Amino acid sequence: MIQPGLSGLKSEIFVFRFEFQSVCIIFGKHNYSNCNVMIVKLYEKNNSSETLQEIIDTLNDGGIIIYPTDTMYAIGCHALKERPIERICKIKKIDPKKHNLSIICYDLSNISEYARVENNTFKMMKRNLPGPFTFILKADSRLPKIFRNRKEVGIRVPDNNIIREICRLLDAPILSTTLPLEDGEEIEYITDPELIHEKFGREVDMVIDGGIGGIEPSTVVNCFEDEPEIIRQGKGILNE
Repeated sequence: MIQPGLSGLKSEIFVFRFEFQSVCIIFGKHNYSNCNVMIVKLYEKNNSSETLQEIIDTLNDGGIIIYPTDTMYAIGCHALKERPIERICKIKKIDPKKHNLSIICYDLSNISEYARVENNTFKMMKRNLPGPFTFILKADSRLPKIFRNRKEVGIRVPDNNIIREICRLLDAPILSTTLPLEDGEEIEYITDPELIHEKFGREVDMVIDGGIGGIEPSTVVNCFEDEPEIIRQGKGILNE
């Protein structure tokens, strides 16, 4: 028996569930069999509340999403839930004890809940955010243990209304890490939402289509010591 369900008018998705499998049909795009993941079209503003709530529910349930930022497409989850963070580390093939992890916040209003930041550093962040920067700070104890193993955390407030609105509605930070690209692989597999869905659709729970993504990473600023230091120059030009 087929049970059709419509998942938000903006998402342009019908999901038909069979007793033995699920098939996602995306209008005007590819069909993927044996695929539970959804690809959802979102815009900078005027998205349907039903579609946004579905994304929030996915994150609260421990799901993994792929989403646009002001630099590159990223993969993430609820930053206060350890199991999906572990899943993402497996997808990226990284060891969280050796690799810096970053979170996206809606703004800097509750940054002190997740990181310890000096007054001068906070003022510098305020001058540059929202924007294409990752600021490395000392992690706070509220973050999951997987963060505390490194004692530091990257903070992002991207200049992208889609992911910031998701953060606002979630009322929690979102773990953020760029999509992996294999050697010799076409760059479109981390910039084109259709190809991103094709590559990662069986590893994540939802792909958010926010248009073609960029290829330049964020500028990383180490604020762990007294003086800020740019350890990776990316898209952002720091206003010190």
